[in-house]
Amino acid sequence: MSFHSRVSGTRNKRALGVQAALEWAFRVEQAQLELPLPADVTEEGFGFGLEYVLLQRAVLGCKIEGGQHKIGGYTHEDAEVIAATVAGIPDSLGGKRMAIRVAELARAGLTPDWMPGAVPRCVPMIVKQNQHGTHVGAIVVGTERIRVRGPSARAKWKTVDILACPVTFSPHPQQIDAARRGYDDWCHALGWVREGLIAGGMLREVEVTAAMPKARPWERSQPSRC
Repeated sequence: MSFHSRVSGTRNKRALGVQAALEWAFRVEQAQLELPLPADVTEEGFGFGLEYVLLQRAVLGCKIEGGQHKIGGYTHEDAEVIAATVAGIPDSLGGKRMAIRVAELARAGLTPDWMPGAVPRCVPMIVKQNQHGTHVGAIVVGTERIRVRGPSARAKWKTVDILACPVTFSPHPQQIDAARRGYDDWCHALGWVREGLIAGGMLREVEVTAAMPKARPWERSQPSRC
């Protein structure tokens, strides 16, 4: 199936939200990230980065040729532009680490797990099983001397263990918060990529729309987009 359609001899751009565009570029076209070299590494012997090549070809008005990455086929030029844009995610939004995460999620067709429906619950840390079933285990946290009366009604002292059932919260609130911060960070990075692709105007057959993943989906009362 042809990627684009033609009407009266003219090419129509394919409208995609940024997440769909990323999944097309990395999952379908198998575009690869070419991340910038570290500041303390010279470019001698490495050649020019993809972003530099794309920009130079845009200036010259040349068609961007693909195919060097996709095994057995052609990597669409728009997919390479998208990959180059992802590679440029600034450090303020996560830099190279975020670029890799964005690409990996897109390649897998996934959205970050923000732990939908997760609620911290108090659960026992020790659970034991025997022939009578499952029961909560306890540990000794101290001792106490108590006065008891024996059969002869004479009081005497006895040392007894103080038992407690250790508990934890599962999932832990910090785990939920971290997952949702990760989703927010990914969402902000996608917003940057979307704006960059729209402002760059280098896509030939793809039109990136304003569509974005839902912002803070755990807040169901807010229909806003990130």
